[in-house]
Amino acid sequence: MFDFFSSPVFVIIWWISTIILIGGLIYTIYLIFKWVLPVLYRLWIGLSKREIAIFAEDKYEGLKNILVDSNIFNEKNIIKIEKNEIKKSNGISILLVHWSSFKDNIDEILTEKKHSDWLIIYAPQEEWFIDKEDIKKLNWESNCIIVNFRWRLLNDILVSMITTSYEKR
Repeated sequence: MFDFFSSPVFVIIWWISTIILIGGLIYTIYLIFKWVLPVLYRLWIGLSKREIAIFAEDKYEGLKNILVDSNIFNEKNIIKIEKNEIKKSNGISILLVHWSSFKDNIDEILTEKKHSDWLIIYAPQEEWFIDKEDIKKLNWESNCIIVNFRWRLLNDILVSMITTSYEKR
């Protein structure tokens, strides 16, 4: 039996399969360094340093608690923005807006928002519907998400942190 598997055909097949296996391993390591590690690095930077501005009046504590209770976001990176402080959001790349609190100030928020900033509108249907005119306005805005469910916010904030790079300021 040993003589059968040590024939030249099987030795050649063993060497070819070994070369293919090593090549596949090297290519897999290359792909991990090229695609996976940069995404993980951006997520780490985003979670540790990036600030999130929450535009909310009476719903601020609830929205902040969702983010903090997830054990993903750092409480010191969450900033409350009130109606008279909208310019304070300049320089913050993730903007979370409670729609019923700030629906009348959306034009001012859009003016302060940079093209690379993410605007996440939290608009639960039991509180208020977004008008068609405002939907059209938000549709033309870059990096804008409308969310109806509280726990969907976590996913959308994580995705926005992954897809945008962190700029040192």
